[in-house]
Amino acid sequence: MVDASLKRSIVLYGVAIALAAGLLQWLDVRHHFRLLSTELYILVIAAGFTALGIWMGHRLTRRPAPAAFEKNAEALSYLGISEREHEVLELLADGHSNGEIAKQLHVSPNTVKTHLSRLYEKLEVSRRTQAVSKARSLRLIP
Repeated sequence: MVDASLKRSIVLYGVAIALAAGLLQWLDVRHHFRLLSTELYILVIAAGFTALGIWMGHRLTRRPAPAAFEKNAEALSYLGISEREHEVLELLADGHSNGEIAKQLHVSPNTVKTHLSRLYEKLEVSRRTQAVSKARSLRLIP
């Protein structure tokens, strides 16, 4: 038994194809009797195929919405990353400087440097970009 939505889709596509074929036949007759110029005939066909290509491209490349980010709590606890270090890591991923992170968390820049050095150790990296990349691959940050 065919699903109702599938039947509806089949009927709609059938009607669309029939209308397109009818339009092409009508244009062919008009062109045959020289009621329309060749350029206009070509323009209508090109526009039709362009619209069909855009619609097919959109239909075939539609991607599902990404799932909501879930923080990997197991990895955080395994690595021993504290909540404060995690906050620093999130701000680091957003591209903030040490001074900006310090202002936002109401701590001194030296405290931020300490948190970062501990994060680098725990993540086994040596640079900010490496830390962000590894944290994203471990699903510690979005």
